[in-house]
Amino acid sequence: MTTSRRLADRKIAKFEKNITKRGAVPETSVKKGYEYPVGPILLGFFVFVVIGSCKFSLSIIVNLPCYGFFD
Repeated sequence: MTTSRRLADRKIAKFEKNITKRGAVPETSVKKGYEYPVGPILLGFFVFVVIGSCKFSLSIIVNLPCYGFFD
């Protein structure tokens, strides 16, 4: 099946238009700096809970009786 000259010219024009646009990335899509997926308040709360639970666990372990291991 043969293509018409008009259809072929449209395909060529579309192809050349895409070639000239290649590599042209707008400035707004480029990320600048780092962003955290969570907010600083939530991150601080998470750190507070983790450190607090660590301290609580250690205080329980330190206060357990030895049951004669060091007698």
